[in-house]
Amino acid sequence: MDKELQDKIEGLIASKKIFLFMKGTPDAPMCGFSAGVTNVLRSLGADYNSFNVLSDIGVREGIKEFANWPTIPQLYIDGEFIGGHDIVVEMAKSGELQKKIGA
Repeated sequence: MDKELQDKIEGLIASKKIFLFMKGTPDAPMCGFSAGVTNVLRSLGADYNSFNVLSDIGVREGIKEFANWPTIPQLYIDGEFIGGHDIVVEMAKSGELQKKIGA
């Protein structure tokens, strides 16, 4: 990954305590997994930023390399990669996600 793309991804992640790379937007998710993560975050009252990877193929492919994670959505909290849909759902069920986001 080139430095410019890495800097862009790092800047996005650093822009908010909770950051979600997703397909679509929170108000109009473009896949069921992205919708699932936004629903979890919404139910917890989380304040987060997101990036629609469908709008930028470089970020879409780059974030997979950045996190060494092959799928989207990808959730970050305090700059730390948390995981995708299944991990987020399980963490919410166990209460671990609420602790991480301070809910």
